[in-house]
Amino acid sequence: MSDIHRQSDGHATDGPEAPSPLIRFEAVQKTYDGESLVVKDLNLTIHDGEFVTLLGPSGSGKTTCLMMLAGFENPTAGDIFLGEQRLNRVPPHKRNFGMVFQNYALFPHMTVEENIRYPLKTRRLPAAEADRKVSEILDMIQLRDFARRRPTQLSGGQQQRVALARALVFEPRLVLMDEPLGALDKQLREHMQLEIKQLHEQLGLTVVFVTHDQGEALTMSDRVAVFNDGVIQQIDTPPGPLRTPRQRLRGPVHRREQHPARAHRIAGRPPLPGQLRRGPGHRGGAAAGAGPRGRDPALHPPGAHQAQRREPGVAQPLPGPGGGVHLPGRPPAYSPGAGR
Repeated sequence: MSDIHRQSDGHATDGPEAPSPLIRFEAVQKTYDGESLVVKDLNLTIHDGEFVTLLGPSGSGKTTCLMMLAGFENPTAGDIFLGEQRLNRVPPHKRNFGMVFQNYALFPHMTVEENIRYPLKTRRLPAAEADRKVSEILDMIQLRDFARRRPTQLSGGQQQRVALARALVFEPRLVLMDEPLGALDKQLREHMQLEIKQLHEQLGLTVVFVTHDQGEALTMSDRVAVFNDGVIQQIDTPPGPLRTPRQRLRGPVHRREQHPARAHRIAGRPPLPGQLRRGPGHRGGAAAGAGPRGRDPALHPPGAHQAQRREPGVAQPLPGPGGGVHLPGRPPAYSPGAGR
């Protein structure tokens, strides 16, 4: 494809030259009430072509940092730089950053094509050039056949791809993502992680990604900055923040269980030793000759898995066609099928 497909030399690490700094936070602080600091003395450098994730529980300051970088919030103290340009007083629309939100933020009255074209329209690109860029990005996200549909006629994954395309179509220097996969189900979320990582590598993008999910952070990122209580407690390459955490977080950071081969597939590495490759007849890693869900028929005869185990103090279904629930210590619950 044309100039949408570009590579960033700053991401190379094999040569003698180190990646050039693109974003710098220098002694940045943020308070909303003038008393308590939401962000405390933040110092962070993000290199050109890097995928950096800000990981932490709710209220840790990670989203506030992203909003200050986007220009939606101003730092109370300190400076934010894009290269050598100080960004503190630069309005959001002049920073030329792409932004992807958790709720997609698509215009409901516009079609997919019109949503993607909107950033080009506001920048007053010539119609022919805008048509070419929209056509290229529609092919890239594989939604050309949906170009005339409105957002309400798309699935959640398709809406997220449109939001991602709108953030990339004007070729920004930096793409900011505020928990963009939080509203998707597990299977679709993992698929979108692959797509985002592939786009990052294909286009040489610099990405700042905010999440509270350890799985997303460790499988997609070049570096992970762990936030807690307004400070960066640790910044490291995966899986460093998980294997050698420096401090315990004061809040829930979600960790979704993932198959270890998936992280290697995203990173472009071969499967780990002893891992099974999924083939046409593969079902959940069950060994050949095993029963349902990998059970050995000799140890688990047919029908044994259907037996219900009753535990004291746990709600149990009532027998009979009506079903219903019986709570220990209470009269039986009303059952729709009772008395018929």
